[in-house]
Amino acid sequence: MSSKALIRSITLTKYRFPFENVGHDLGFAMGPFYEPGSTGSRTVLGIKIETAIGISGEYMSIAPGTFEQIQSFGGFLIGKDATHRELFYNQAKTLLRKQDRMGIGPIDIALWDLAGKMQNTPIYRMLGGHREKLPAYASTYHADKTKGGLNSPEAYADFAEQCLQMGYKGFKIHSWADANIQREIDTIHAVGSRVGGKMALMIDPCCVYDTFADTLAVGRACDEENFFWYEDPMRDGGVSLYAHKQLKKMIKTPLLQGEHIHLVEAHTDMAIAEATDFWRADPEYDGGITGTMKVAHAAEGFGMDLELHIAGPAQRHCMAAMRNSNFYEMGLVHPKLSNIANPPVYACGYSDQLDSVDENGCVDVPQGPGLGVEYDWSGINKFQFDQIVIK
Repeated sequence: MSSKALIRSITLTKYRFPFENVGHDLGFAMGPFYEPGSTGSRTVLGIKIETAIGISGEYMSIAPGTFEQIQSFGGFLIGKDATHRELFYNQAKTLLRKQDRMGIGPIDIALWDLAGKMQNTPIYRMLGGHREKLPAYASTYHADKTKGGLNSPEAYADFAEQCLQMGYKGFKIHSWADANIQREIDTIHAVGSRVGGKMALMIDPCCVYDTFADTLAVGRACDEENFFWYEDPMRDGGVSLYAHKQLKKMIKTPLLQGEHIHLVEAHTDMAIAEATDFWRADPEYDGGITGTMKVAHAAEGFGMDLELHIAGPAQRHCMAAMRNSNFYEMGLVHPKLSNIANPPVYACGYSDQLDSVDENGCVDVPQGPGLGVEYDWSGINKFQFDQIVIK
């Protein structure tokens, strides 16, 4: 059957989903934050890969810059067997060698969805996975200006306590871009004193600390509160191997690095350089499910854990097939806002929102064929603003 699954076309459709009460002042916060009365939008790329046997692979991507990258290598797939994912992965690596290669991931995920539908099997079972429930941590929106949101150390502590009561196993702080180091330290202590010892605690400054001294000061505050990990603190973007090796020597809190490097080779080099404790990967950023499982197995070979970036059905399937992964990142969550990182594109009840965990703080792995989700293609047509078809 696989020899007949020849790819006929790839349809790429761009959607713009509106949202309210979310601000984007990038001098204040590196991501979305609560701002009553504001309006904005989120762009999503819908992918459909059609085959000669009438089965399609589908995926909705939020990764940036992929629309153009997929166009540059999509023609290579036309007429070829859709099950030859390794061929496509390696060819795309070469064709995108002058770019960041993030275009590989969404296409690979759609091809895995197609393969699962062909075999009438969920992806995690095709990968040999057995976990059906995944422990989650609450990963916050970025800091707010407005009272009632995440606008102070005490507000973060209040929200952490709320998430603990909901069953979450961990809580991660995304803080301010205008990094006031004392405020960062105060937030760590506020959250630690409220819920420390009751849930795993993390902080992700999103690469905003200017100096090694500031980075070290925050790291030592994490040490005092026994944080589970310290993620991407410095302006280098998380790619300076030497700086993070030095930081590792000077604090006890484990570092988590790798969101801003891509594919298995770069992650492995970071581990060899002793620049991280936990590995980071994302199916959209790191070559899809194919690439992410390569990274997971490389980490396993080093005896290290891999933590997946952000929420989504591909992440759930990958984590379900990994031995060496601790938490599912439910993000971005907020006491007053829905998760705009996962816009309403589903017709099947799948959800990555604050209340999507069960009483034990876990999410379910989808059990349907492929990704196990159904996209609401007709319902989201009104948000479409661009489309191309590769044949």
